[in-house]
Order: sequence, then C-alpha cells, then structure tokens
Amino acid sequence: MKRLIRKFMRGKKAQKIYRIIFKIVGLLPKKHNLVIFESFHGKQYSDSPRAIYEYMKKHHPEARLIWSVDRRYTRLFEELNLPFVQRFTPKWFWLMPRAQYWVNNVRLPNWLPKPKKTQYIQTWHGTPLKRLGTDIEEVRMPGTTTEKYKRNFVNEAKNWDYLVSPNAYSTEIFKRAFDYKGHMIESGYPRNDFLINHTKNDVDTIKKQLNIPADKKVILYAPTWRDDEYYRVGQYKFDIKLDLHKLKSTIGDDYVILLRMHYLIAENIELSSFEGFAYDVSNHLDIRELYVISDMLITDYSSVFFDYANLRRPMIFYVYDLEKYKDQLRGFYFNLEENAPGPLTRTTDEVLKEIQEYAEQDEPAEHFEQFYKKFCYLEDGRSAEQVVNTFYKK
Repeated sequence: MKRLIRKFMRGKKAQKIYRIIFKIVGLLPKKHNLVIFESFHGKQYSDSPRAIYEYMKKHHPEARLIWSVDRRYTRLFEELNLPFVQRFTPKWFWLMPRAQYWVNNVRLPNWLPKPKKTQYIQTWHGTPLKRLGTDIEEVRMPGTTTEKYKRNFVNEAKNWDYLVSPNAYSTEIFKRAFDYKGHMIESGYPRNDFLINHTKNDVDTIKKQLNIPADKKVILYAPTWRDDEYYRVGQYKFDIKLDLHKLKSTIGDDYVILLRMHYLIAENIELSSFEGFAYDVSNHLDIRELYVISDMLITDYSSVFFDYANLRRPMIFYVYDLEKYKDQLRGFYFNLEENAPGPLTRTTDEVLKEIQEYAEQDEPAEHFEQFYKKFCYLEDGRSAEQVVNTFYKK
C-alpha cells in the first residue's frame, strides 16, 4: 500500500494537484523573514545553503530558518537538532509557497511554480568543467531527451532571482548555459568559507570522528558520475578502477584513502578487506570537512578540484576514460590536458608514481598558480556574508 501511495504521489496526476495547491497557497501573504533551505534535493545538510544558513543563524536571529528535507533523510536533521519540514507534506505545502526566500543548490521539481513575491537564491554547486544545461550537445541521462532536458533547465532558471557565481569564468558560462538573465552574485562560493577559516582544532576533531590514525597522511578520492552508466533515473553506477589492493600494499604504511562518491552514485562500496586503509565517507555530512583533513586529492572530472585548490594542496587526476568523457558524454569548457592543476593519470601505477613524487616535493603542480588566480581569487572566507547582504532584507 505504501509503494502504491508513493507511486501515485510521483505521478503526473499528483503533480497537477500539487501545482494547483502550491499556486493557491502562494497567493496568501508572505511569511516575512521565512527562509527555506534545501541541499541536493533535501538529502543533505551541506554545501553553500549550509554556509548561508550558518551565517544567517549567527547574524540574523530575527529570521526564521527552515530546511526542506527528503523523507528518507529526516533522521539526520533530527540528530543535528535542525529546524526542518519534510518535503511534500501538508506542512511543507503550507510553508514553502509562503516563504519570503528559497535557498537551493540544485533544480526544484518541474511542476513547482514559484510565487511572484518569493525570492529564489540559486547557489548552484560547482565551478563548471563539464558542459552544462543548453551547452550539452546530446543528453545521455535516463528519463529525458536532449530537447526536454534543455527546456526544463531554461524554465527552471527563469525562476531564479539570484544566482551565485564563484568567479568571472563561471558567470559567463552560467549566463549562457542556463539562459540566465537575473541578478548574478559573483562572490566566491559560501561553502568555501570553511576552507579559508578552518582551524587545526577542526582538523583534529574531524579525524577523531572518522577514526583516522593521527600518524597517517590522508588521500581523498572523489570521482564524479558518468551520464550513460545508470540503474534508473537519479541512480548511477560506478566501478572503482583504482586498484585498492595495490595501493594498500604500496603506500598503506603511510597513507589512508577516503572514498567519497558523488551523491547520484548508488553503489555500496565493499571495503571489509581494506580495514584501516580505505574508508567509505560517501555519507559523511559535508565534503568540506573531508577537504580540510586531506593532504591530497584524487579526482577526475568533478568540480571538487576547483574548491580543493583553495587549500593549495596536491591534486592528481585519475582520468582512465578521458577521451570518451570529453568527446562523447559531456565535453569540457577548457583543455584539461593542458590546464589541469595536477598530473593526469590513467592507471593505478601512474597514480602511485605521482603520490610518491608529491611525497618527495610536497608542492602543487606546474600550472597551479595560474589556475588559482583564475578560479579562486574571490574566495576570502566571507562569501556567505556577501550573498546574504545582497538578497536578505529585514
């Protein structure tokens, strides 16, 4: 019975009813200073919405701050003692359309109409390497077509009153890829304030929480998803190509490795044979905490390396499928082979070689300073303040 109810609630008939309810409630007077936050479809307390929430909680006690949460993730918000409302419940339908502000980092459901007097602050969730929105030539994701995907993206962007950009490079791409004509807040990403402002005590506390040995160096492996490898809509496959056995036998005395899968990846990683060396931190509260405890990042085409660069620490790019990803799946906005702020590798042996070289020199790659000046120049630890001062009116 529960499955049948959920199936109906996700269907087109239910969405038409939702839309009508939302429009009617949205005509009622706004709840002044009510801010509704959502991160990654209500699944996380993280990213720039979290940074904005924490800033507002500290500096604007008059504001009413509430999180919109997926029903499967409410326990997390209960444990953190955060104010929240479960998505698509009667209370949510009463609060969401009447909120003065929405702060979100991904797209909202297509059926959801934004009330005229609601201010929608879209923080987005990364500096773009991969092509976005209307810039994607052919969409290979499940449950959509290229035309439909682009149309939905543009329609969503019309609802945004403010769009946060981390740098001038992103501003140019966002305007074109989202066909965005609203107010751009070019401020750096609020989520990166923690990278600038964190302390040694923060690092020690996080390592202790994760039971990471204090005498080991930490490598963070954070790959992205592949558009054409999936189980169903919103759930993507991922096969770890790194040889963890070889990594453990070669560097296990000195390092541990943290595996952080993208939130769209559905795999459960089996690491029982790598106890004490490899840790699955895919469900850790916020990746920003993993950044600051890591001595090195391994990634591929994920935007995480733009953020991690703020720490000025070594990065390795494990891009075993570079040609396919670049030429068939997405395409890039800049030449990764020429401009990556770290070496490109295609095998586990090449990754190990670069790890060992970094251990000897412990400094960023050749192109790092040029990269840093182009993408990180706005990150001063006060981005959340700038964003809030722009959109929030008491």
